Amino acid sequence: MMRVDLESALTSDVQALSAASDQLSRVFATQHSLSANDFQALLRVLVAERDGQPLTVGRLGRSLRISSAATTYLVDRLIKSGHIRREPHPTDQRSTVLLYDDHGMQVAQEFFGPLAALTHSALATFSDEDLAIAHEVFTVLIGTVRGHESRLS
Repeated sequence: MMRVDLESALTSDVQALSAASDQLSRVFATQHSLSANDFQALLRVLVAERDGQPLTVGRLGRSLRISSAATTYLVDRLIKSGHIRREPHPTDQRSTVLLYDDHGMQVAQEFFGPLAALTHSALATFSDEDLAIAHEVFTVLIGTVRGHESRLS
């Protein structure tokens, strides 16, 4: 396969993975009475927390492109439902960060845990070197998409 064909195949694969993930997120949201924005907020809180850069309410709102009032309403609902919690910002006393609460993590684990097991089994046939290369490719693609989105904002 020529390079242009490989790049096209990778792009198609990422789009298919994104579509499948989006569909799965809709199932999760429906089962847990969450709106699309609720799910996107939970996903952003999870990713930010995992990356060691917890979100503030303001950053979450900007990320979702919703008003301050809508962000506050969304965050308050997610806190009340036990999905997330607020904690003091580690370096800015005037601010708080959003973190997954135990209940929210349990709900996510119950739903997505089986997928993690299936993924582990599916990837077992690949060498560590193959997985490292795949990780590098995804890291570059994620950076490219984020950079493009940033330029559009």
